Amino acid sequence: MTEWVDVCAESALAPGEKIVVDVDGVDVAVFNLDGEFYAIEDICPHDGGDIASGNVEENEIICPRHGARFCIKTGKVKAPPAYEDVACFEVKRLDGTVQIRENI
Repeated sequence: MTEWVDVCAESALAPGEKIVVDVDGVDVAVFNLDGEFYAIEDICPHDGGDIASGNVEENEIICPRHGARFCIKTGKVKAPPAYEDVACFEVKRLDGTVQIRENI
């Protein structure tokens, strides 16, 4: 995915909300944190399960199974049992639409 892909309307995601979208067979969690949009792959590198169903605390998502924490803004792992970062996507807004593409 090197091209920008539309994932949702800006208005569809209020601050504090998140959604999961399928982009070319990849589940991507899109977050609105205080009016800024971020996107990470919806898979925990620790066990392969989803992470978007976990709780959000400030700018971190907490894996619902084992409590690993990841920075939503960067994908960086913040707490074990995960030791690998989660894939992060570039995000931009264009004419009221949130778009993503792979970080290259």
